[in-house]
Amino acid sequence: MSEKARKLFDAIDLDHDGTLTRIEVITALRSKGPTLAAQGDLPFWGLGDVDAASALFDAANQDGDDVLTFEEFTKEIDRRFGW
Repeated sequence: MSEKARKLFDAIDLDHDGTLTRIEVITALRSKGPTLAAQGDLPFWGLGDVDAASALFDAANQDGDDVLTFEEFTKEIDRRFGW
């Protein structure tokens, strides 16, 4: 589990409840994504539109409960971004 994944998860967890919803992922990546990328916390190529953010959520949501835990998020982010 990477420190970068933790930092990104915490930045995207807008309501700070320890889980991510699809809306949080889409909203946070659109609003905070450029800043996170500029700080090195998200690859620039990881920025995308609503469809890309939604696809990232779907890929990480392996149990289909429409909520991402840190473990689900980390597994997908580490795989995609090579962390």
